[in-house]
Amino acid sequence: MPKKLSHDDFAPPFEKDSYSSKDKKNLQLFFTNLDKPVYAPLIFSPEVIGALCSRTSRAAEDLRPIFLKEYIKPFLDDKSEYGDHLQAFIDFLKKHPIQDIFSNPRARSFYAKWLAQYGDDSIAQMAGMHVVYSGISQVAIKHFEDQRIGLAPIEKSTRYVDFSRKIDGGYMYYTDPSLKQMGLEKEYRAAMDSLFKTYISLLPKLQAWLQKKFPQEKAGVVEKKAFDTLRGLLPVSTLSQVAFFGNGQAFEYLAARSLRHSLGEIRWAAQETVDELYKITPSFLRRLKDKDGQENARAYQEYMAGRGDRVAEFVEEAELANTATSEAVKLVEYDSEGEEKIIAGMLYSAPNNNGSWEENMTAVRGMSDGKKRNIITAYLDGRTQRWQKVGRAFENAFVRFDISMNIGAWRDLHRHRMLSQQRQVFTVEHGYDTPIELKDSGFDKPYRKAIEKVEKVYVKIAKKDRILAQYAVAMAHRVRFMQYKNLRECFWEMELRTIPEGHPDYRKIEQDKFKLLEKVYPLITEHMRVNMGNYDFARRGQEEKIQEKLKSLERINI
Repeated sequence: MPKKLSHDDFAPPFEKDSYSSKDKKNLQLFFTNLDKPVYAPLIFSPEVIGALCSRTSRAAEDLRPIFLKEYIKPFLDDKSEYGDHLQAFIDFLKKHPIQDIFSNPRARSFYAKWLAQYGDDSIAQMAGMHVVYSGISQVAIKHFEDQRIGLAPIEKSTRYVDFSRKIDGGYMYYTDPSLKQMGLEKEYRAAMDSLFKTYISLLPKLQAWLQKKFPQEKAGVVEKKAFDTLRGLLPVSTLSQVAFFGNGQAFEYLAARSLRHSLGEIRWAAQETVDELYKITPSFLRRLKDKDGQENARAYQEYMAGRGDRVAEFVEEAELANTATSEAVKLVEYDSEGEEKIIAGMLYSAPNNNGSWEENMTAVRGMSDGKKRNIITAYLDGRTQRWQKVGRAFENAFVRFDISMNIGAWRDLHRHRMLSQQRQVFTVEHGYDTPIELKDSGFDKPYRKAIEKVEKVYVKIAKKDRILAQYAVAMAHRVRFMQYKNLRECFWEMELRTIPEGHPDYRKIEQDKFKLLEKVYPLITEHMRVNMGNYDFARRGQEEKIQEKLKSLERINI
């Protein structure tokens, strides 16, 4: 009989940073710990903590040594006025730690009473905190990010960071200890190692090929293109650093929906989050830890963790489990009166309008297309840039897209939070994408070989546990997901994700969505600043941007 796995058995690999005695004394004042992969910063300057966490997307190393090297030591060493202030602040904190200063009894008793006892959840939205995970898998990160509301994540980019470095002598991926008990750990590790070895071996070869094909591009740009092209080889088990900012209610919910999850890594990360936040905001989490509320909390956690399993048998009965993906993007639902409702919304909030919604809709239904077009044009008059948001009138119509795309590119669309988005579990069953650059360069054979090796392992794991098998999926594999959103969000997402700076994989998806939208809402889409161009490199020169903008303006007749 296999031994029962403990909490620590599910911890991801982690290398502690070493500090001098002096540096450690200074640095430990600003974080809840220096030797664990999950921690909460104790930095209450919005600019400083914002700047530090923003480094996550391009930082190969942990944020704590970055903070020491870039935000403490330079200012202490240069003897500037700010350095003097910082030194005085550090000296003060050594005597009066931040956790002690801010453990105000009145504030904590307030939350203990009104949040924990009476359940006034809205007050937990009045305070926010940061949590950083120095290395958890994409499976865990995406589970947390699925929550969307109340959380703001930023994670390490596969475009700007080389994932070839090792941790404790191994490549940067997570191995669930349950695989060993299944007798599949050795085969799983061999497949993961093969992905990373292929990624590492192809990087310099592809970079040289790209530089030869595009000699006008700078070496740094070519390097990023190589990272981008080969990221499909990175498995969903890849360890990545991610920082979250969230309010108290959001972190409590994150823990509640994760502490009983079937995957041990997610349970581990959730418990570590609770433990670290409990050091600074215990009153926000009392319902998770207090004995009086633990029974209800456990029941709630089990309810959320078991939802998928409870409906799985009905999927089998309906013979849905093996439905193949046939189209990358499909518009499956839209409001036939969507344009009329949006125009009615524009009129409804006009300062001289006292009519009811029904009266506004009746008036719009009787208008000619020319009249409707004039109203939309007037409403959007003066909007010259995509970042200038359109008004709430566009929230009066919704569309639903069913989408299939590679996981690497989906991760960027997943970041959009002002919509309903549901995804299916990661699988190899929808196939995978091979970048055109690998086909043209002749490097697609080792790429395919490594991915197909992973697929064989996935099948073996999935026969025993489809949720656990997600770790044996590459970012090149396609994920199926649904977006249900209003037209205001369509403007934002489609315009943002088709700019020249974006990734070509998600740009193509957004362009396809726009083409479908054009067919049902022509009066609306003629005002959308969607870029329909194609680019060899994600980031181009200013001159090309200007030319593309002119073409876009010509297309919408502005």
